[in-house]
Amino acid sequence: MSIALVDSTIQRLETSLGSSPSPTVLNGEILVHTPTQSEWGGAVVAQMYLPLERSQVWQGVTNYPRWVDYFPDVICSEILTSEEGSFTKSKRIRQVAEKSFLLFAAKVEIYLKVLEIVSPADHHIHFTLEKGDFTHFSAHLKLHDYQAGTLLTYTVRATPMLPVPAFLIQQVSRLDFPTNLRQMRQVLCASLRS
Repeated sequence: MSIALVDSTIQRLETSLGSSPSPTVLNGEILVHTPTQSEWGGAVVAQMYLPLERSQVWQGVTNYPRWVDYFPDVICSEILTSEEGSFTKSKRIRQVAEKSFLLFAAKVEIYLKVLEIVSPADHHIHFTLEKGDFTHFSAHLKLHDYQAGTLLTYTVRATPMLPVPAFLIQQVSRLDFPTNLRQMRQVLCASLRS
């Protein structure tokens, strides 16, 4: 899938949250929207506020081995290659996650191409699937200044190889994403205080 197509899909999903975040975001609420993508896949858009400068958040979210601290289900996150350009960085990463829900347990491994884009207005990370345990996976993480801190918007679209009903993926996403992003915020804020 091309970056342009991923961008247009992400833009549509992010628009579903609204043009400006809810005032409750400043009080720590994590906004989550799970639009229907297909019968066998899922999509989620989540937004949270961090009381940190964008550059501080950027340092944390681009430290991919640290993602095991942010997301409890991620048991391995490693950088395989890295290339640097004028305004972008390109990396390849490998991530492994384990998840149990109901009577089902899964372990997935994915190899992702990562494109990091820094601009004066905002910072973006595009994740696209190279290979792994999904027929489709793309994600987009966007940071932009908001009031005295940073608004993080994280969009994920995924279709696992094993058919999992969309409603089940949406339910798990509604439960897991707020918990995971709270954990990310807690780790990022704590690491800057120490």
